[in-house]
Amino acid sequence: MRPLTMVGNWKMHGSLSANQAFLQELLAAPDLGKKPGRFALCVPYPYLAQVSQLLAHSPVVLGAQDISDHSHGAYTGEVSGQMLKEFGTRYVIVGHSERRAYHHETDDCVARKAKAALLNGITPIICVGETESERDAGQTLPVVRRQLQAVLDLLQNKIADCLIAYEPIWAIGTGRVASPHEAQDVHRELRLQLAKFDADAASKVAILYGGSLKPDNAKEMLAMPDIDGGLVGGASLVAKDFLALCAIDQ
Repeated sequence: MRPLTMVGNWKMHGSLSANQAFLQELLAAPDLGKKPGRFALCVPYPYLAQVSQLLAHSPVVLGAQDISDHSHGAYTGEVSGQMLKEFGTRYVIVGHSERRAYHHETDDCVARKAKAALLNGITPIICVGETESERDAGQTLPVVRRQLQAVLDLLQNKIADCLIAYEPIWAIGTGRVASPHEAQDVHRELRLQLAKFDADAASKVAILYGGSLKPDNAKEMLAMPDIDGGLVGGASLVAKDFLALCAIDQ
């Protein structure tokens, strides 16, 4: 059975004082880490050093929200995998819908970023998902298949070292959530696509759900056989909510 994986994405939120207060509350919880699972917080670049120190020796590990597909060079504003590695970064989100939409990241760019993460020993969380118009047009499965295939084509057998996150774009930050069965249909399709490529990887790779996941809707979602955890936005900014998600029985 794949372990519960819960990853918080702070997006562009936080401050030095707020981060410290949040993490003090989170890490003081007596039950944190008592259940088997993988737990991470993906924080803005300026807070990597602070959060790395505060998470040291805890069951929660450090993640970043993006990575450059270049290893070094004249790329102003970019952050390389080697730089992230120096801060102890264990996970990095690639291809989040906001990066695809606002920064025009292509499927090929996302695949290259995933490769850059792996080259530095960082686990990429590869995001796929459809817009509302694509959903309404019945294009959900072709869209997510295309997005995943670009990564499979480049990474080949290294896909076993990745995580995948299905994030229906129409549900991100809107309060709308795919029904458990709607989400399961997409997760199952992604796992079948993995299985055609590498059956062993398909059984091991965790596929997370992202899209307004909260404690009050997560239990039903995580009861689905192909939903292995969550990529969590707003609920990862509230310690009691993130703790509740990390404590859910699958």
